[in-house]
This record gives sequence, structure tokens and C-alpha cells, in this order.
Amino acid sequence: MPLTGLMQPWGNAVLESTKSYFSYANDNNLLNGKKIEFVTLDDKYEPDLTYENVEKLKKENIFAFFGIVGTPTIKKILPTIYDENILFFSPFSGANFLQDESLSTLINFRASYKQELEHLIDYLKNKNIENIAIFYQNDDYGEEGYISSLEIIKKQNLNLVAIGSYKRNTLAIEHAFNEIKLSNPEAIILIGAYGANSFFIQKAKNDDILKDSIFCNVSFSDANSIINDLKTTKTSTENIIFSQVVPNYDDKNLKIVQEYQEIMKKYSPNSNIGFLSFESFLASKVLVDAIKRTNDNLTKDNFLEALKNTPKELLYEIKIDYKNKRLLNQTYLFEYLNDSFKELK
Repeated sequence: MPLTGLMQPWGNAVLESTKSYFSYANDNNLLNGKKIEFVTLDDKYEPDLTYENVEKLKKENIFAFFGIVGTPTIKKILPTIYDENILFFSPFSGANFLQDESLSTLINFRASYKQELEHLIDYLKNKNIENIAIFYQNDDYGEEGYISSLEIIKKQNLNLVAIGSYKRNTLAIEHAFNEIKLSNPEAIILIGAYGANSFFIQKAKNDDILKDSIFCNVSFSDANSIINDLKTTKTSTENIIFSQVVPNYDDKNLKIVQEYQEIMKKYSPNSNIGFLSFESFLASKVLVDAIKRTNDNLTKDNFLEALKNTPKELLYEIKIDYKNKRLLNQTYLFEYLNDSFKELK
């Protein structure tokens, strides 16, 4: 996962919440005397480094890979996962290629990007928004989102008025910004990393043509980091939509949120809570439960079967329903008003 570089906040969110839940599981003997160890290497969100890391780790008697972050990074290692029949649970990507049934040792935790984009674009259509632009990262992640958005926009009879892309792990968005600005879109779908998305929004909010556009982010964009950037630069958070694959991490009416916040407070008191952290916490809970239900016969097949048969009520209010290689299939939309995320119904 990216523990340094532009994507470090992403990696830290996943690392801290996963470590926290695994520490909780070990301290409370959830695995009947066994301990779970979380081994991590930094890939800086660069596919070649991800590949090197996986080659190193697979020699170290690793039982399963878990929570690897990013579409281009995961795509790079997928042939190794497939060819060598390696267990892989909860990739942090909603890419369509991860939904392929032939990937028999891989199970997704989250809904797909396509499901998120369908929800987002449907919401825009219901608001009578017709002219849409797409800003995307020029790699497998961005292109995946771009193609899905294109299909959905066409299906909904809406207008794609402009596209603009930028290079991964950079903030080189000037050309894309100008291309999109020329089209005067009502809404812009941003399929990028948080730094590029927040920079684009900051520039747009100070631009007479784009300032009133609606800015739509998918979950990978990291809503919490975007909001932090916008607050730091005193940029308005109005007309920004954040798609997510989990409910509000700060909704204390939810029992699962109470559990998440209590465990994070105990095991990682100095880290920030947020959507990505919450998602990885939930996936960690599912993973530990699956190991527990193998009844001390922890084989590859038993583990996969346990994951597929995760109890529907394990995450309390968040219902698990395994289908299409995914445990979760719901998506949510949020806006940020009065210092908190509010769900858009």
C-alpha cells in the first residue's frame, strides 16, 4: 500500500484501521489462541513496486493478500495472483476486471466503481443535469471509470461535453482543466486521486465558468482528504458529491459505527477516522470472522467458503449479500455541509 508519496493518507487510513482491528482480535482471542499478523510494504502507488513487493511477500509463507490499494497496482499483480492461485481478499479498487468469476481465489468486499457511477449519474439525471464532463487519472483506474461513465451517460441520454486527463501521482491538471472549462459543464465526474481532485475543485471554485458546477467524486478519491485540503485553502464545499461504498463513519446511531470508533480510539487514538478507514475496518472484521469459522481447519478452500458465507448480520446495519464476487453491493452519496457529511437520498 502507499505509505509514502502523494497517496500516503490513503495508505495510512487502511493501515491504521486494519492494524487496530487485528490488534483487537488478538487481544480478545477472537481466533482461538491464534494470532493474526499484518505484514505491509510500501509501493508508493506505483505498479512496478507493487509487483516487487508481492514477489517478496509470497516467499514468506503469507496466507493471504489483503487490502492492496489501487486499480493499476492490483492489475499489475493480477497475473501472479491468477497463475499461482494466491488468496486475495478485499482489494481496494472497484474495477470491473476484479469482478471476473475466473479469479477463483479473489473475493471483493466493496461495491464496484460502475455501481457507484450508476448511482451518481442517476442522481444527476433526477436533478435535470444534462451536460457532463469527465476528469480522470490517465491509467487503469481512471480509464475504467471513464469508460463506465461513458456507457452510463449514453444509456441515460445525457451529454458528455468534455474529457480531460492527468498523469498518476502528479498534480499536472492544467490541460485537463482548460479542456473541461471550454465546455461549460453542469457537472464534472472526477475519477482521480484526492490531491488532483481537490486541486481541480479549488481551481474551479475560483473560476467564473466552473464555480457553480457540481463536482462528483467516487470513493477512491478519498473524501476526507479532499475536505481537509479544501478547508485548508478556505475553499467552499458546496456542490460537491462524494460517492461511497459504506455508510457514514460518524453516524453514532449505527452499532457498527460505535464499535469502529471505540476500537480506533483504543488502538489508534492519534489517527483520523474516515470513510476509507471505516471500509478497511469492516473488511478486517469480515476477514477475522472467516478465519474463525474455519474451525481450526484453515485451508484455502475453507477460507474462501467462509468468506462467501459471511453471516448477513455480522456488520449489524450493513447487510452482507455475496453475489458477483462481492460481499457489499450498496452505494451511498454524501455532501459536506456544516462540518459534517450528510447523506443524499
